[in-house]
Amino acid sequence: MRSATQGEKAALVQELRKEGHRLNDLLDAIRLSRSTYYYELSKTDKVKERNADLSSEIVAIFNENRKRYGVRRVHHELLNRGFQVNHKRVQRVMNQLELFGKRPKEKYHSYKGDVGKVADNIINRNFSTEKPLQKWTTDVSQFNLSWGKCYISPILDMNTNEIISYNLSTSPNMEQIKDMLNKAFEQFPSVQGLVMHSDQGWQYQHAFYRNELQKHGIIQSMS
Repeated sequence: MRSATQGEKAALVQELRKEGHRLNDLLDAIRLSRSTYYYELSKTDKVKERNADLSSEIVAIFNENRKRYGVRRVHHELLNRGFQVNHKRVQRVMNQLELFGKRPKEKYHSYKGDVGKVADNIINRNFSTEKPLQKWTTDVSQFNLSWGKCYISPILDMNTNEIISYNLSTSPNMEQIKDMLNKAFEQFPSVQGLVMHSDQGWQYQHAFYRNELQKHGIIQSMS
C-alpha cells in the first residue's frame, strides 16, 4: 500500500478544512508540520502562477460552454485557439481549478448488505456527551484529488470533535481499519464502557472489528 506524499497530505488537509475541521487538529492527526503544510501550498501556488494564462483561457472555455466541457473538449478547443499544450497538463490545471462540469459528487458507500453482524443503534441520534472518551464515531470518506482517489478513516470523539486516530489509504480495506484501531488503543488503552458509533458498512460488521471493540470493553452502535 503506497504511502501518501507530503503534497498529497497537504491537499487532503485543505479538503478537510472545507468541512470545518481545525487546521491544528488535522495537522496533528496526519502528522504533518505547519511549515511543511504551508511549503507544499506555496509549491502549488507557484505552479498555478506558471499556468496563469492557460488557466484563464481554460476557465473562459469552460464557462462559455455552460460548464459542460470535460478535459478532452477543453483541450481540443485550446489547440484551436493556438495553445501548444498536452492533454495531461490540461487535466492537472482543471483538477486544480476544480472544473469538473455538472456531475454529482462521488461518495464512498461501504454498505454491502448483511455481511457480518449488525449492532443495535445505541446512540439513536443522541450525540451529546458530558466529557471526552464517552462516545466515539467513525466513518470512511472518499476524496477525489488530482492524483486519484484517497480514503480516510478517522475516529472522532463526539465531545471534543478531536481526531483520535486515522488511516489514510488509496483503497478502503480491513488493514485501514486495523491500523486506525491500533493507533486509537495505543493512545487510550483503557476505554471500558465507551460507545463506538458507525454506519452498517462491511468494515464495522467484520468479526475483527467487533472482537477488537469487545476486547476493550467498547459498546458497539450502528445506524
